[in-house]
Amino acid sequence: MPVLKYRKVAAVAVVASAAVIISSTQAFAGYGHGGSTNGSGSSASGDSDGKGTLSATAGAVVFDRSENGSGDSTGPVTSSSGNWTPPACYYAPRYTPDELQKYLEPIWNAESTGPQWDQEQRDKYVNGGKAKDFNKAKTGEGYWWDSYVTEGREGDPHALDCKEEIFWVDKGAAPPADIPQAITPEMLAQLAYGEIRVPSTKVDLAPAGTTKVNLPTWAWLDTAKFKPVSVTASVPLLGVTATTTAEPVALKIEPGTSDAQTYPASGVCEITGDRIGEAYAKGKAGETPPCGVKYLRSSGDGPYKLRATITWKIHWTGTGVTEARNLPDGTFGADQDVVVQEIQSVNR
Repeated sequence: MPVLKYRKVAAVAVVASAAVIISSTQAFAGYGHGGSTNGSGSSASGDSDGKGTLSATAGAVVFDRSENGSGDSTGPVTSSSGNWTPPACYYAPRYTPDELQKYLEPIWNAESTGPQWDQEQRDKYVNGGKAKDFNKAKTGEGYWWDSYVTEGREGDPHALDCKEEIFWVDKGAAPPADIPQAITPEMLAQLAYGEIRVPSTKVDLAPAGTTKVNLPTWAWLDTAKFKPVSVTASVPLLGVTATTTAEPVALKIEPGTSDAQTYPASGVCEITGDRIGEAYAKGKAGETPPCGVKYLRSSGDGPYKLRATITWKIHWTGTGVTEARNLPDGTFGADQDVVVQEIQSVNR
C-alpha cells in the first residue's frame, strides 16, 4: 500500500492514537523540561510575566526558549541567504512496542484501510514479519521512529518529504543512513533556528521624527536591546542537543526613497563595541554622522518609510560539536516614519 495512503489513514485514526502520542510526549517532557500537555501531542510551559515561552515540546523535540528574545515587538529572523529554511519534517522516536500496538490496532479494526493492507501490516508487526509482536522482545532496547511535521509548516509541500513508514532503531544505534531526515544535532540546530525571536528595530534619530532637506540625520541604536539570544533543542530520549545562537552584527538603513544619501554610503552601520552609530550631541551639527541619512527631497504630504534592519550572525554547538558552526545569517527589521521638510528661507 502506498505510504501516502498510510499517512492519510493514520491521520484519520488520530483520535484512537491520541492517548499514545500524549503519553510519549509526557515521557519526553519528563527528562527535565516539563510542561503540561494540551491534548494535541505537544506540551508547553511559560513564565508568568509575559516575556515568552520558557520551554515547549513538539513531538520528540524539546525546545528551551528561556534565552530567547522577549517582548511584544519580537519576531523570527529571515535567512539572508535566499530560500534557506529549517526542515519541514523529520524522523525521531515516537513509540515503544506497546504504544505502537495501541496506535495501529484501532486502525486495523476500523476496517477502513482495506483487507489487503491490513493483512500486510499484521504480517509485518504481528505474524512473524520484520517486527514480530511489535518488537516487544526488544522492549527497553529501542524505539519505533515516525515522522513529525515542524510546527507551522503543515501546509509546506516539503512536509511531505518524510514518506518512510515507521521504523525501528536500537538505543545507541544510528538511524538508517538512507533516511536523511532522521534527527541529528545539526538538524536540531536548524529547528532551533526557526524558534529564534529577536527584537524589532527602531533606531533613534536626530532630528527625531521631522528633519530637513540636505540636513544629515544621525541614527544610532542602544545595543543593550540587541544582546545575543539563543534557543536549545533536544531529544531527551536520544541524549542529543543543540543550541543555536543569534548575535547582532550590523544595522542597515534604507531611507525609503532614492532621493537620499546614507552614511556610510552602503547604508550598513557596523556594531562597534556596545553601540551602533553614535548619538547626536550639541556641537556636532557640522559633522558627518557615522551612521545616518541625508534626504535630498521633501517627503511632501506624507512621511518616508525608513527601514532599519539588523543582521544577526547565527551559529550553533551541540552533542559532539564543541566549536561553533555557522548557519545562514538572519535579518529582522521594521519601518518608521520620517517627515522631511524643505528649509524655509525669508527674503528681505
